Amino acid sequence: MRGEVIRPGDLGYEQYRRVWNGSIHRHPGLIVRCAGVADVRSAVRFARKHGLLVAVRGGGHSFPGYSVCDGGMVIDLSLMKGIRVDPDGRTARVQAGVVLGDLDRETQEFGLAVTSGIVTHTGVAGLTLGGGIGWMMRKYGLTIDALLSVDVVTADGGFVRAAENHNADLFWGIRGGGGNFGIVTEFEFRLHPLGPNVFAGPVFWPMEDAPKVLEFYRDWIADCPDELMTIVVQRRVLALPMIPPSLVGKHVIAVTACHVGSVEDGERVVRPLKSFGRPLLDLCKPKPYLAHQSMFDPSFPHGWWYYFRACDVAGLSDGVIDVMAEHGSRIVSPVTSVALWQMGGAVARVGEDETAFNGRNTGFTFNINGNSTTGEGFEVERQWARSYWSALAPHHTGVYVNFLMDEGGERVRQAYGSAKYDRLKALKRAYDPDNFFRLNQNIPPT
Repeated sequence: MRGEVIRPGDLGYEQYRRVWNGSIHRHPGLIVRCAGVADVRSAVRFARKHGLLVAVRGGGHSFPGYSVCDGGMVIDLSLMKGIRVDPDGRTARVQAGVVLGDLDRETQEFGLAVTSGIVTHTGVAGLTLGGGIGWMMRKYGLTIDALLSVDVVTADGGFVRAAENHNADLFWGIRGGGGNFGIVTEFEFRLHPLGPNVFAGPVFWPMEDAPKVLEFYRDWIADCPDELMTIVVQRRVLALPMIPPSLVGKHVIAVTACHVGSVEDGERVVRPLKSFGRPLLDLCKPKPYLAHQSMFDPSFPHGWWYYFRACDVAGLSDGVIDVMAEHGSRIVSPVTSVALWQMGGAVARVGEDETAFNGRNTGFTFNINGNSTTGEGFEVERQWARSYWSALAPHHTGVYVNFLMDEGGERVRQAYGSAKYDRLKALKRAYDPDNFFRLNQNIPPT
């Protein structure tokens, strides 16, 4: 090994066994911090030889904590942080330990970017393997839609490359099928021109105005350009430097916008949002894309206790708006929140069967967070999240696989739909017939 092998009791064990979600407490028997592909292959062969359960860690952001296990081996890729940007070819090669903030910084140096998530310490690997949603997606598609090729260590310790014209079946499954088929050690992305400045940020209203705000929002985005992507947020206001003290703790509904075209066009497109009603606070303005990408970081730090329920809905019907207005007002924890992601645009123009990702025609994706800073009060927040999610049940159309907790096989099947799920099972039988890679949103081979 060029990297490190850490066992219980070794220096660094407590640090490296911990993951982003503080509610996850597991104690692996070995943590293998890989320095390169050779280390990854050695770790896989060792684990297979000794019958060890394996967890694979990129950024460690797995909601249900699949990045760590009890008693087995963690294959930790976080040392593998290489990024090579080709500004002329508009591509980037990215190793599996890279987090979004690292990638954004390197690509923005050349005025380029790839669709990525909204928290900078999220791992590129996990985000991509589940699909990858973010501010750029309505203009340029999901993260997987920019994926050109991958390098994969397979369940027997082998090494393969996959692309549209090489191991095309595996490349199809990698794009949305999660970590079921192997460990991706490197990604090659197509990059898009962006920034350095965008017109972006949140506008806040009192929670009691939620029905009016959501009805306006529904009409406003009905014919909005692909350059605009929005996330509706419900929460209590956090104490942050840009927040007036008088607003801290208040229940609010906010629409956070990001226009990835020119700043001038962005200001024009977002103007109706900024002028609607009587906003409590307007932070939507020209800013560096890098600053906007890190805006949600204070809301999701390492170590807080996180619980999520998620679903897709076809649209913002009156029934959905009623549920949002009712349950948003019941938020107790100052760190609990709801995010409603606007989908569509370029995401929907890729054929449903072109990748394993399911839900190209989804209208909106809910991510309902029941969070606390410690274990105190966590169960109350979990119950609130379940209640909100259950109230939306008549409107559910699917679920984004990266937003699932450990919810069982039927929910995984729902995330892909029956036809794709069966195709993914066949692919699993070809590449991992023993289900060696099973700590994930698992698709068993049989």
